[in-house]
Amino acid sequence: MAQETHKAYEGTYGSFSAIILKSGPYEARMIPEIGGNLVSFRDVERGHTYLREPGEEQAQELKENPGIYGIPVLFPPNRFEDGKFPWNGKVYELPINEEATGNHLHGFMHYIPWEVVSYGANDQESYLVVEQIVREGHEFYGYLPFEYTIRLRYTLSLLGLQQQVTIVNEGKESMPNLLAFHTAIQAPFDENSTAADYKVKATIGERLELNERSLPTGNTQPLTEDEILLQTDGASPYFAAMDNHYTAQPQNGRNYMELTNTKTGVKLVYDVGTSYKHWMIWNNNACNQFFCPEPQMNLVNAPNVTGKSAEEIGLVALEPGFVFEQTSRLYVING
Repeated sequence: MAQETHKAYEGTYGSFSAIILKSGPYEARMIPEIGGNLVSFRDVERGHTYLREPGEEQAQELKENPGIYGIPVLFPPNRFEDGKFPWNGKVYELPINEEATGNHLHGFMHYIPWEVVSYGANDQESYLVVEQIVREGHEFYGYLPFEYTIRLRYTLSLLGLQQQVTIVNEGKESMPNLLAFHTAIQAPFDENSTAADYKVKATIGERLELNERSLPTGNTQPLTEDEILLQTDGASPYFAAMDNHYTAQPQNGRNYMELTNTKTGVKLVYDVGTSYKHWMIWNNNACNQFFCPEPQMNLVNAPNVTGKSAEEIGLVALEPGFVFEQTSRLYVING
């Protein structure tokens, strides 16, 4: 009976190999070869699509733009000025891959293949584990020469989609542990609603000013009326074009985004855990189709920021032999 309710098996998404998870009305698909991206999370019974997908007929678009579909892993995340990454007395050079700003953007993990470790199902859930092992000879070891393993475990159950990320420092020196997810949320997620039917709440704190290169200036900015609604009662995900950087300010012990279909009362909750001290919120020029509430451990450009403590800016170190772990969940509350 359990195997009929909870299933995990090999399949496809468009032309790509995928691992498919099923649990009750829910289905999720991951494409390991493109960044270990969990590109799809749906309620197939209600016709809900919670993540922005390229669509199976345009699946190649995921390979061309891996950062704006599904749940891309950013490690290290966001922008680094001139590609420079100072760490423990050394300055590492990351490739400048955003010509408009002259910065390095989003790290390495969201577009390279991840190895499937295991997948399966039991009486409670279906699950999938993928990992990235970085050693000498790895494509990006030459940029950040640290030895570590990143493992992602996705679990699908009647409680929704759980993500567990584990990072293990297997080298002999302290390594930077800067992580984010460029999660792309479909809004509207219900095929019978429109973007105007949705409001979003997020546990944002202060807005951090960014300069013309999208790097923090060190100043904060007052929240607008809509941003105060975003922080409290909820606002449209598209109230303005957003590419905004905020501190996280957990509420009631939780750090989360909550998207409500005001027409039906259905809420999609993205509870990300309190290791993420910052948010980026991007809505692709208020496109009325999707937005990205991005939980991020560190301030943008943190290694190059002076005058603030490592704790304040999320410049997190992982010592040799230590393990970092954080769990997040996407789940639905019915109205």
